[in-house]
Amino acid sequence: MANTFKSVTSGSIGTGLTDVYTCPGSTTTIVLGASMSNTTTNPIGGSIKLAKNGTSAGQDDVFVVKNAPVPAGSSIEVMAGNKVVMQASDKLQFQSDTADSLDSIVSILEIT
Repeated sequence: MANTFKSVTSGSIGTGLTDVYTCPGSTTTIVLGASMSNTTTNPIGGSIKLAKNGTSAGQDDVFVVKNAPVPAGSSIEVMAGNKVVMQASDKLQFQSDTADSLDSIVSILEIT
């Protein structure tokens, strides 16, 4: 089994859910950290959603955080001290309540 540390970024995220990371097939991913940065001069609300690949029990899509306040020109670390396990085809999605206002950084460990 190979372990690979990576960082994934996405900029100018707006009001629609944006796929920032999709777990590859035959891979388990550990989300080590997730940050949201406000690139505007006004406060925004930022959300992170885990979209699970499947419809059976325990496969619901859930928000890690919903409409967390991100002050103007600032960032917040959402995952501090926590980990999220992702399985093949699961997606980590980000969203803002304001158009083109959110940048994201996700630190992960892929296990193949």
